[in-house]
Parts: sequence; structure tokens; C-alpha cells
Amino acid sequence: MISANQAHLKSWIPVPEHSDFPIQNIPFGIIKMEGKSPRVATRIGDSVIDLYELYKLGCFESLPFESNDFDASSLNSLMKKGKLAVRELRNVLSALLLSDNSFLRDKSELHDSFLYTHDSVEMLLPVNIGDYTDFYSSKEHATNVGVMFRDPANALLPNWLWIPVGYHGRASSVVVSGTDFHRPKGQIKPNDEEDPIFSASRQIDFELEMGFITFDGKPLGDSISVAEADDYIFGLCLFNDWSARDIQKWEYVPLGPFLAKNFVSTMSAWIVTLDALQPFRVESPIQSPKVLEYLAGSGKDSYDIQLQVAIETESKVETEICQSNFKYMYWTMAQQLAHHTVNGCNVRGGDLMGSGTISGPSEGSYGSMLELAWKGTKPITLNDGTQRRFILDGDTVVMRGYCQNANVRIGFGEVKGKLLPAK
Repeated sequence: MISANQAHLKSWIPVPEHSDFPIQNIPFGIIKMEGKSPRVATRIGDSVIDLYELYKLGCFESLPFESNDFDASSLNSLMKKGKLAVRELRNVLSALLLSDNSFLRDKSELHDSFLYTHDSVEMLLPVNIGDYTDFYSSKEHATNVGVMFRDPANALLPNWLWIPVGYHGRASSVVVSGTDFHRPKGQIKPNDEEDPIFSASRQIDFELEMGFITFDGKPLGDSISVAEADDYIFGLCLFNDWSARDIQKWEYVPLGPFLAKNFVSTMSAWIVTLDALQPFRVESPIQSPKVLEYLAGSGKDSYDIQLQVAIETESKVETEICQSNFKYMYWTMAQQLAHHTVNGCNVRGGDLMGSGTISGPSEGSYGSMLELAWKGTKPITLNDGTQRRFILDGDTVVMRGYCQNANVRIGFGEVKGKLLPAK
């Protein structure tokens, strides 16, 4: 039992009803305040706690951390200490912030030094991402794409049910939630019978994903098994792996996505630890045919994370267009990491793995505009009366996610990005 996960715990810091950030969460992120260096923080309710200031107050003397683990512009140094150290840090923070612990609660004269409102700080990209891998692990999504672009009778390619398909993406263009970006340009083929043209993309799409961040893995040449995978996963974030569908359609054969995917991907600012999500572990989808032995899991390697996607227009009118769930993923995080390393590939602390687009079994649970508007043939009507086949300049896509049971709600906040006109 992880002590920080106990459902009955309450904090002396106020937590609004339906907050994503009760004391059972204790996520990690990087904050920046005017006149101060970036530092590691956690969040309770609408309050942000500066962990560097708590370190200076002697709160972590029993833990194997140093000042530069908290006085840092990324979580990478903290993650170097490993899974058990981060687990104990959550446990210590939980104890410090409990409603009946007076150590910090009654030192009101110190609160201004470490306690801030969430809207008063700038959130930075939480991790220095060395490498980024994106998977293609939703059976419903892969089937939908196969039906649209290939043979409906053979929508899944022959290898899809045997391996967690993935590709190596571009870490340099991963940005934190709230970062605006410009419509990308590249080669597109508006008419299949004519030569391609150079143009701004006309089919910008979101992809509803979750990302997971790794601890340092094993040395080059060694593999991480499915059973070991949890020990190498630091935590999860919301992830929007934006796509330019028209660029992608022309370029993806024979080697897959390139300019269609590397222009930007957006991740949420708070990383929720895998430890915090343990109460929401659920049965994984039945896999048929039976997977090869190195991919065999426990049968309970999925997580019940409810997900929503909304489009906010320039008039600030928001429309929810998708409700999905991370538990729909055919290939689990443990299987993805095991397959990624089975050839001896070494993962490093701060590496990012994208789940791939998360689509469910019903039309309202599809995780992309490509599917929701079915390649533009079924436009979506928004609350302001306008329609969308793909994302328009000025649109902001907002993704939210949380887990909830009878006792507690653990959430990720949101990940959002606004599309600006092409440069």
C-alpha cells in the first residue's frame, strides 16, 4: 500500500469539489515565478507548492535528494533518483500536507515563500525530453484509418495484432500546454491525378493521446520485460500529437510520418505518477491472436482514465466533441516499453512515449477529427453554429483527463493549444 494513495486523506490546503488535484494525486511539474529560477513543484487544489523552498526548510532530510534536484528547469534530475525515491517523496509530501499535520500548516508566516495560486505561476515543459516515440496502439483507431484509406475488409495491416507499432518522433518540437503554434507547410496532393504542390496544410488535426515518461532504463543491449515495466515508468501526461493529414497522406509511404507530425506536439504541464494511478488499474483488452511470450502481461495493465476533447473558437465558445478512455488501448504501456527495448534499445530518464490516438468503440469516442468527421464527409457542428471538418486557424483544442472512483478523483488538468495562421 502506497501511503500517499489512501482515499481518506485530507489536506490543510483547500481542494475545490471535483478538483483534479486532491492530496492523493501529488503530481510533479516545473514552475517559474518572476525573479526566481525555475523549480520543481506539486499541486493541491488550486495551489502550487514550491518544493525547492520545502527542501530549504529541511522537509526532505530523510530522502536521497539534493538542492539541484528541486532548483531545476526539468524533472530529469529528480527522476535520476529512481522509482522508490520518488515514491517516498510523494509519501513525505502527503504527510506534510495532511490536515492534522501542523508542521507547515501553522507556519502561516512561511506560506508566501512556498505556496502560490496556480494562476500566478508560469508552467514550463516539465521534462527535458531526450527521445520521443509514438505508438499506434488503439485497435479502433487503426481500424477506422484502415477502412478510410485502405481495404475495409482488411483494415488492419498483418503485423498490427502482433506488435505494438511505433515510430521515432521529434523531441525538439514537443511543447507545454498553452503554447500557440503556426499551421505547417509541406507537400500535399489535392488531386490524386496531378503532381503535388507546396502549400500550407489544409487538414490540421488533433490526436487524443496519453504520454508516459520513463526513468533511466537498462544498459544498451538489455531489455525491460512487461513485468518490470512499471519500475521504469515515472508518470503520465495528456498528449496532443497534432497531425497534418494531407501532408501525411502523401509522405507516409514508404517510411511513415515525417513533416506531418514533427511540427509540434503538446503535453500537459503536470506529470501524474504511475503510483498515484494504481487505484484505477483495470483489466486489459483481450488480445487475439495470443501475443508472443515476451509481450504477455498480467491481464490488468490498463488504466481507467476518462478523456474529453473540446474545440474553443475565437469567440471563446467551447464545444465538447469527444469522450474516450485510456482503457480502450489494445496495447498497454507495459507492452509498448517491453517491445521498445526487446532488441536492446536503451531508454533514458525523461524519454517520452506517446500512446497513439485513443479511439473507443462509438463515434463519439473517436480521438481525431479524421474519424469524428470521417475524412471530412460528416462535418461537426459546434455550439456557435459553425462547422468543422478539420481544425481552423484561431481554434484552440482542449483535452482533459481524470480517473474517478467512489472515493477519489485524480486528474491531469488540461492540455491546450491554439492554431495560428501559417507563416
